[in-house]
Amino acid sequence: QVQLVESGGGLVQAGGSLRLSCAASGRTFSTYAMGWFRQVPGKEREFVAAISWGGSKKYYTDSVKDRFTISRDNAKNIVYLQMNSLKPEDTAVYYCAAHHSSYSSASVDSNDYGSWGQGTQVTVSS
Repeated sequence: QVQLVESGGGLVQAGGSLRLSCAASGRTFSTYAMGWFRQVPGKEREFVAAISWGGSKKYYTDSVKDRFTISRDNAKNIVYLQMNSLKPEDTAVYYCAAHHSSYSSASVDSNDYGSWGQGTQVTVSS
């Protein structure tokens, strides 16, 4: 199992930026693809971004392309989500997740992830 803890959420005005961090524990962190998802009350969890185990492949949902950037620092066991040009519709609880298989590629399917963080709230005001 991989244990994950998100941080960096908060309140920001539209057009502003936030950087989310996900600290992971586990001896094989660097071999797992990682993803970011978000959820609004009353709606299902939505894929946001993912990165392959080696960091060479990245995927984003269309609504955040050119605004969000996912990255990872395997030496520090941290995955990041840099969020720029934030919009009110980005308001949600953001979760990081680790793929359930080693040497995994990035996935947009939440069912492919076996470990989840507790979530961090992002609120964007207009």
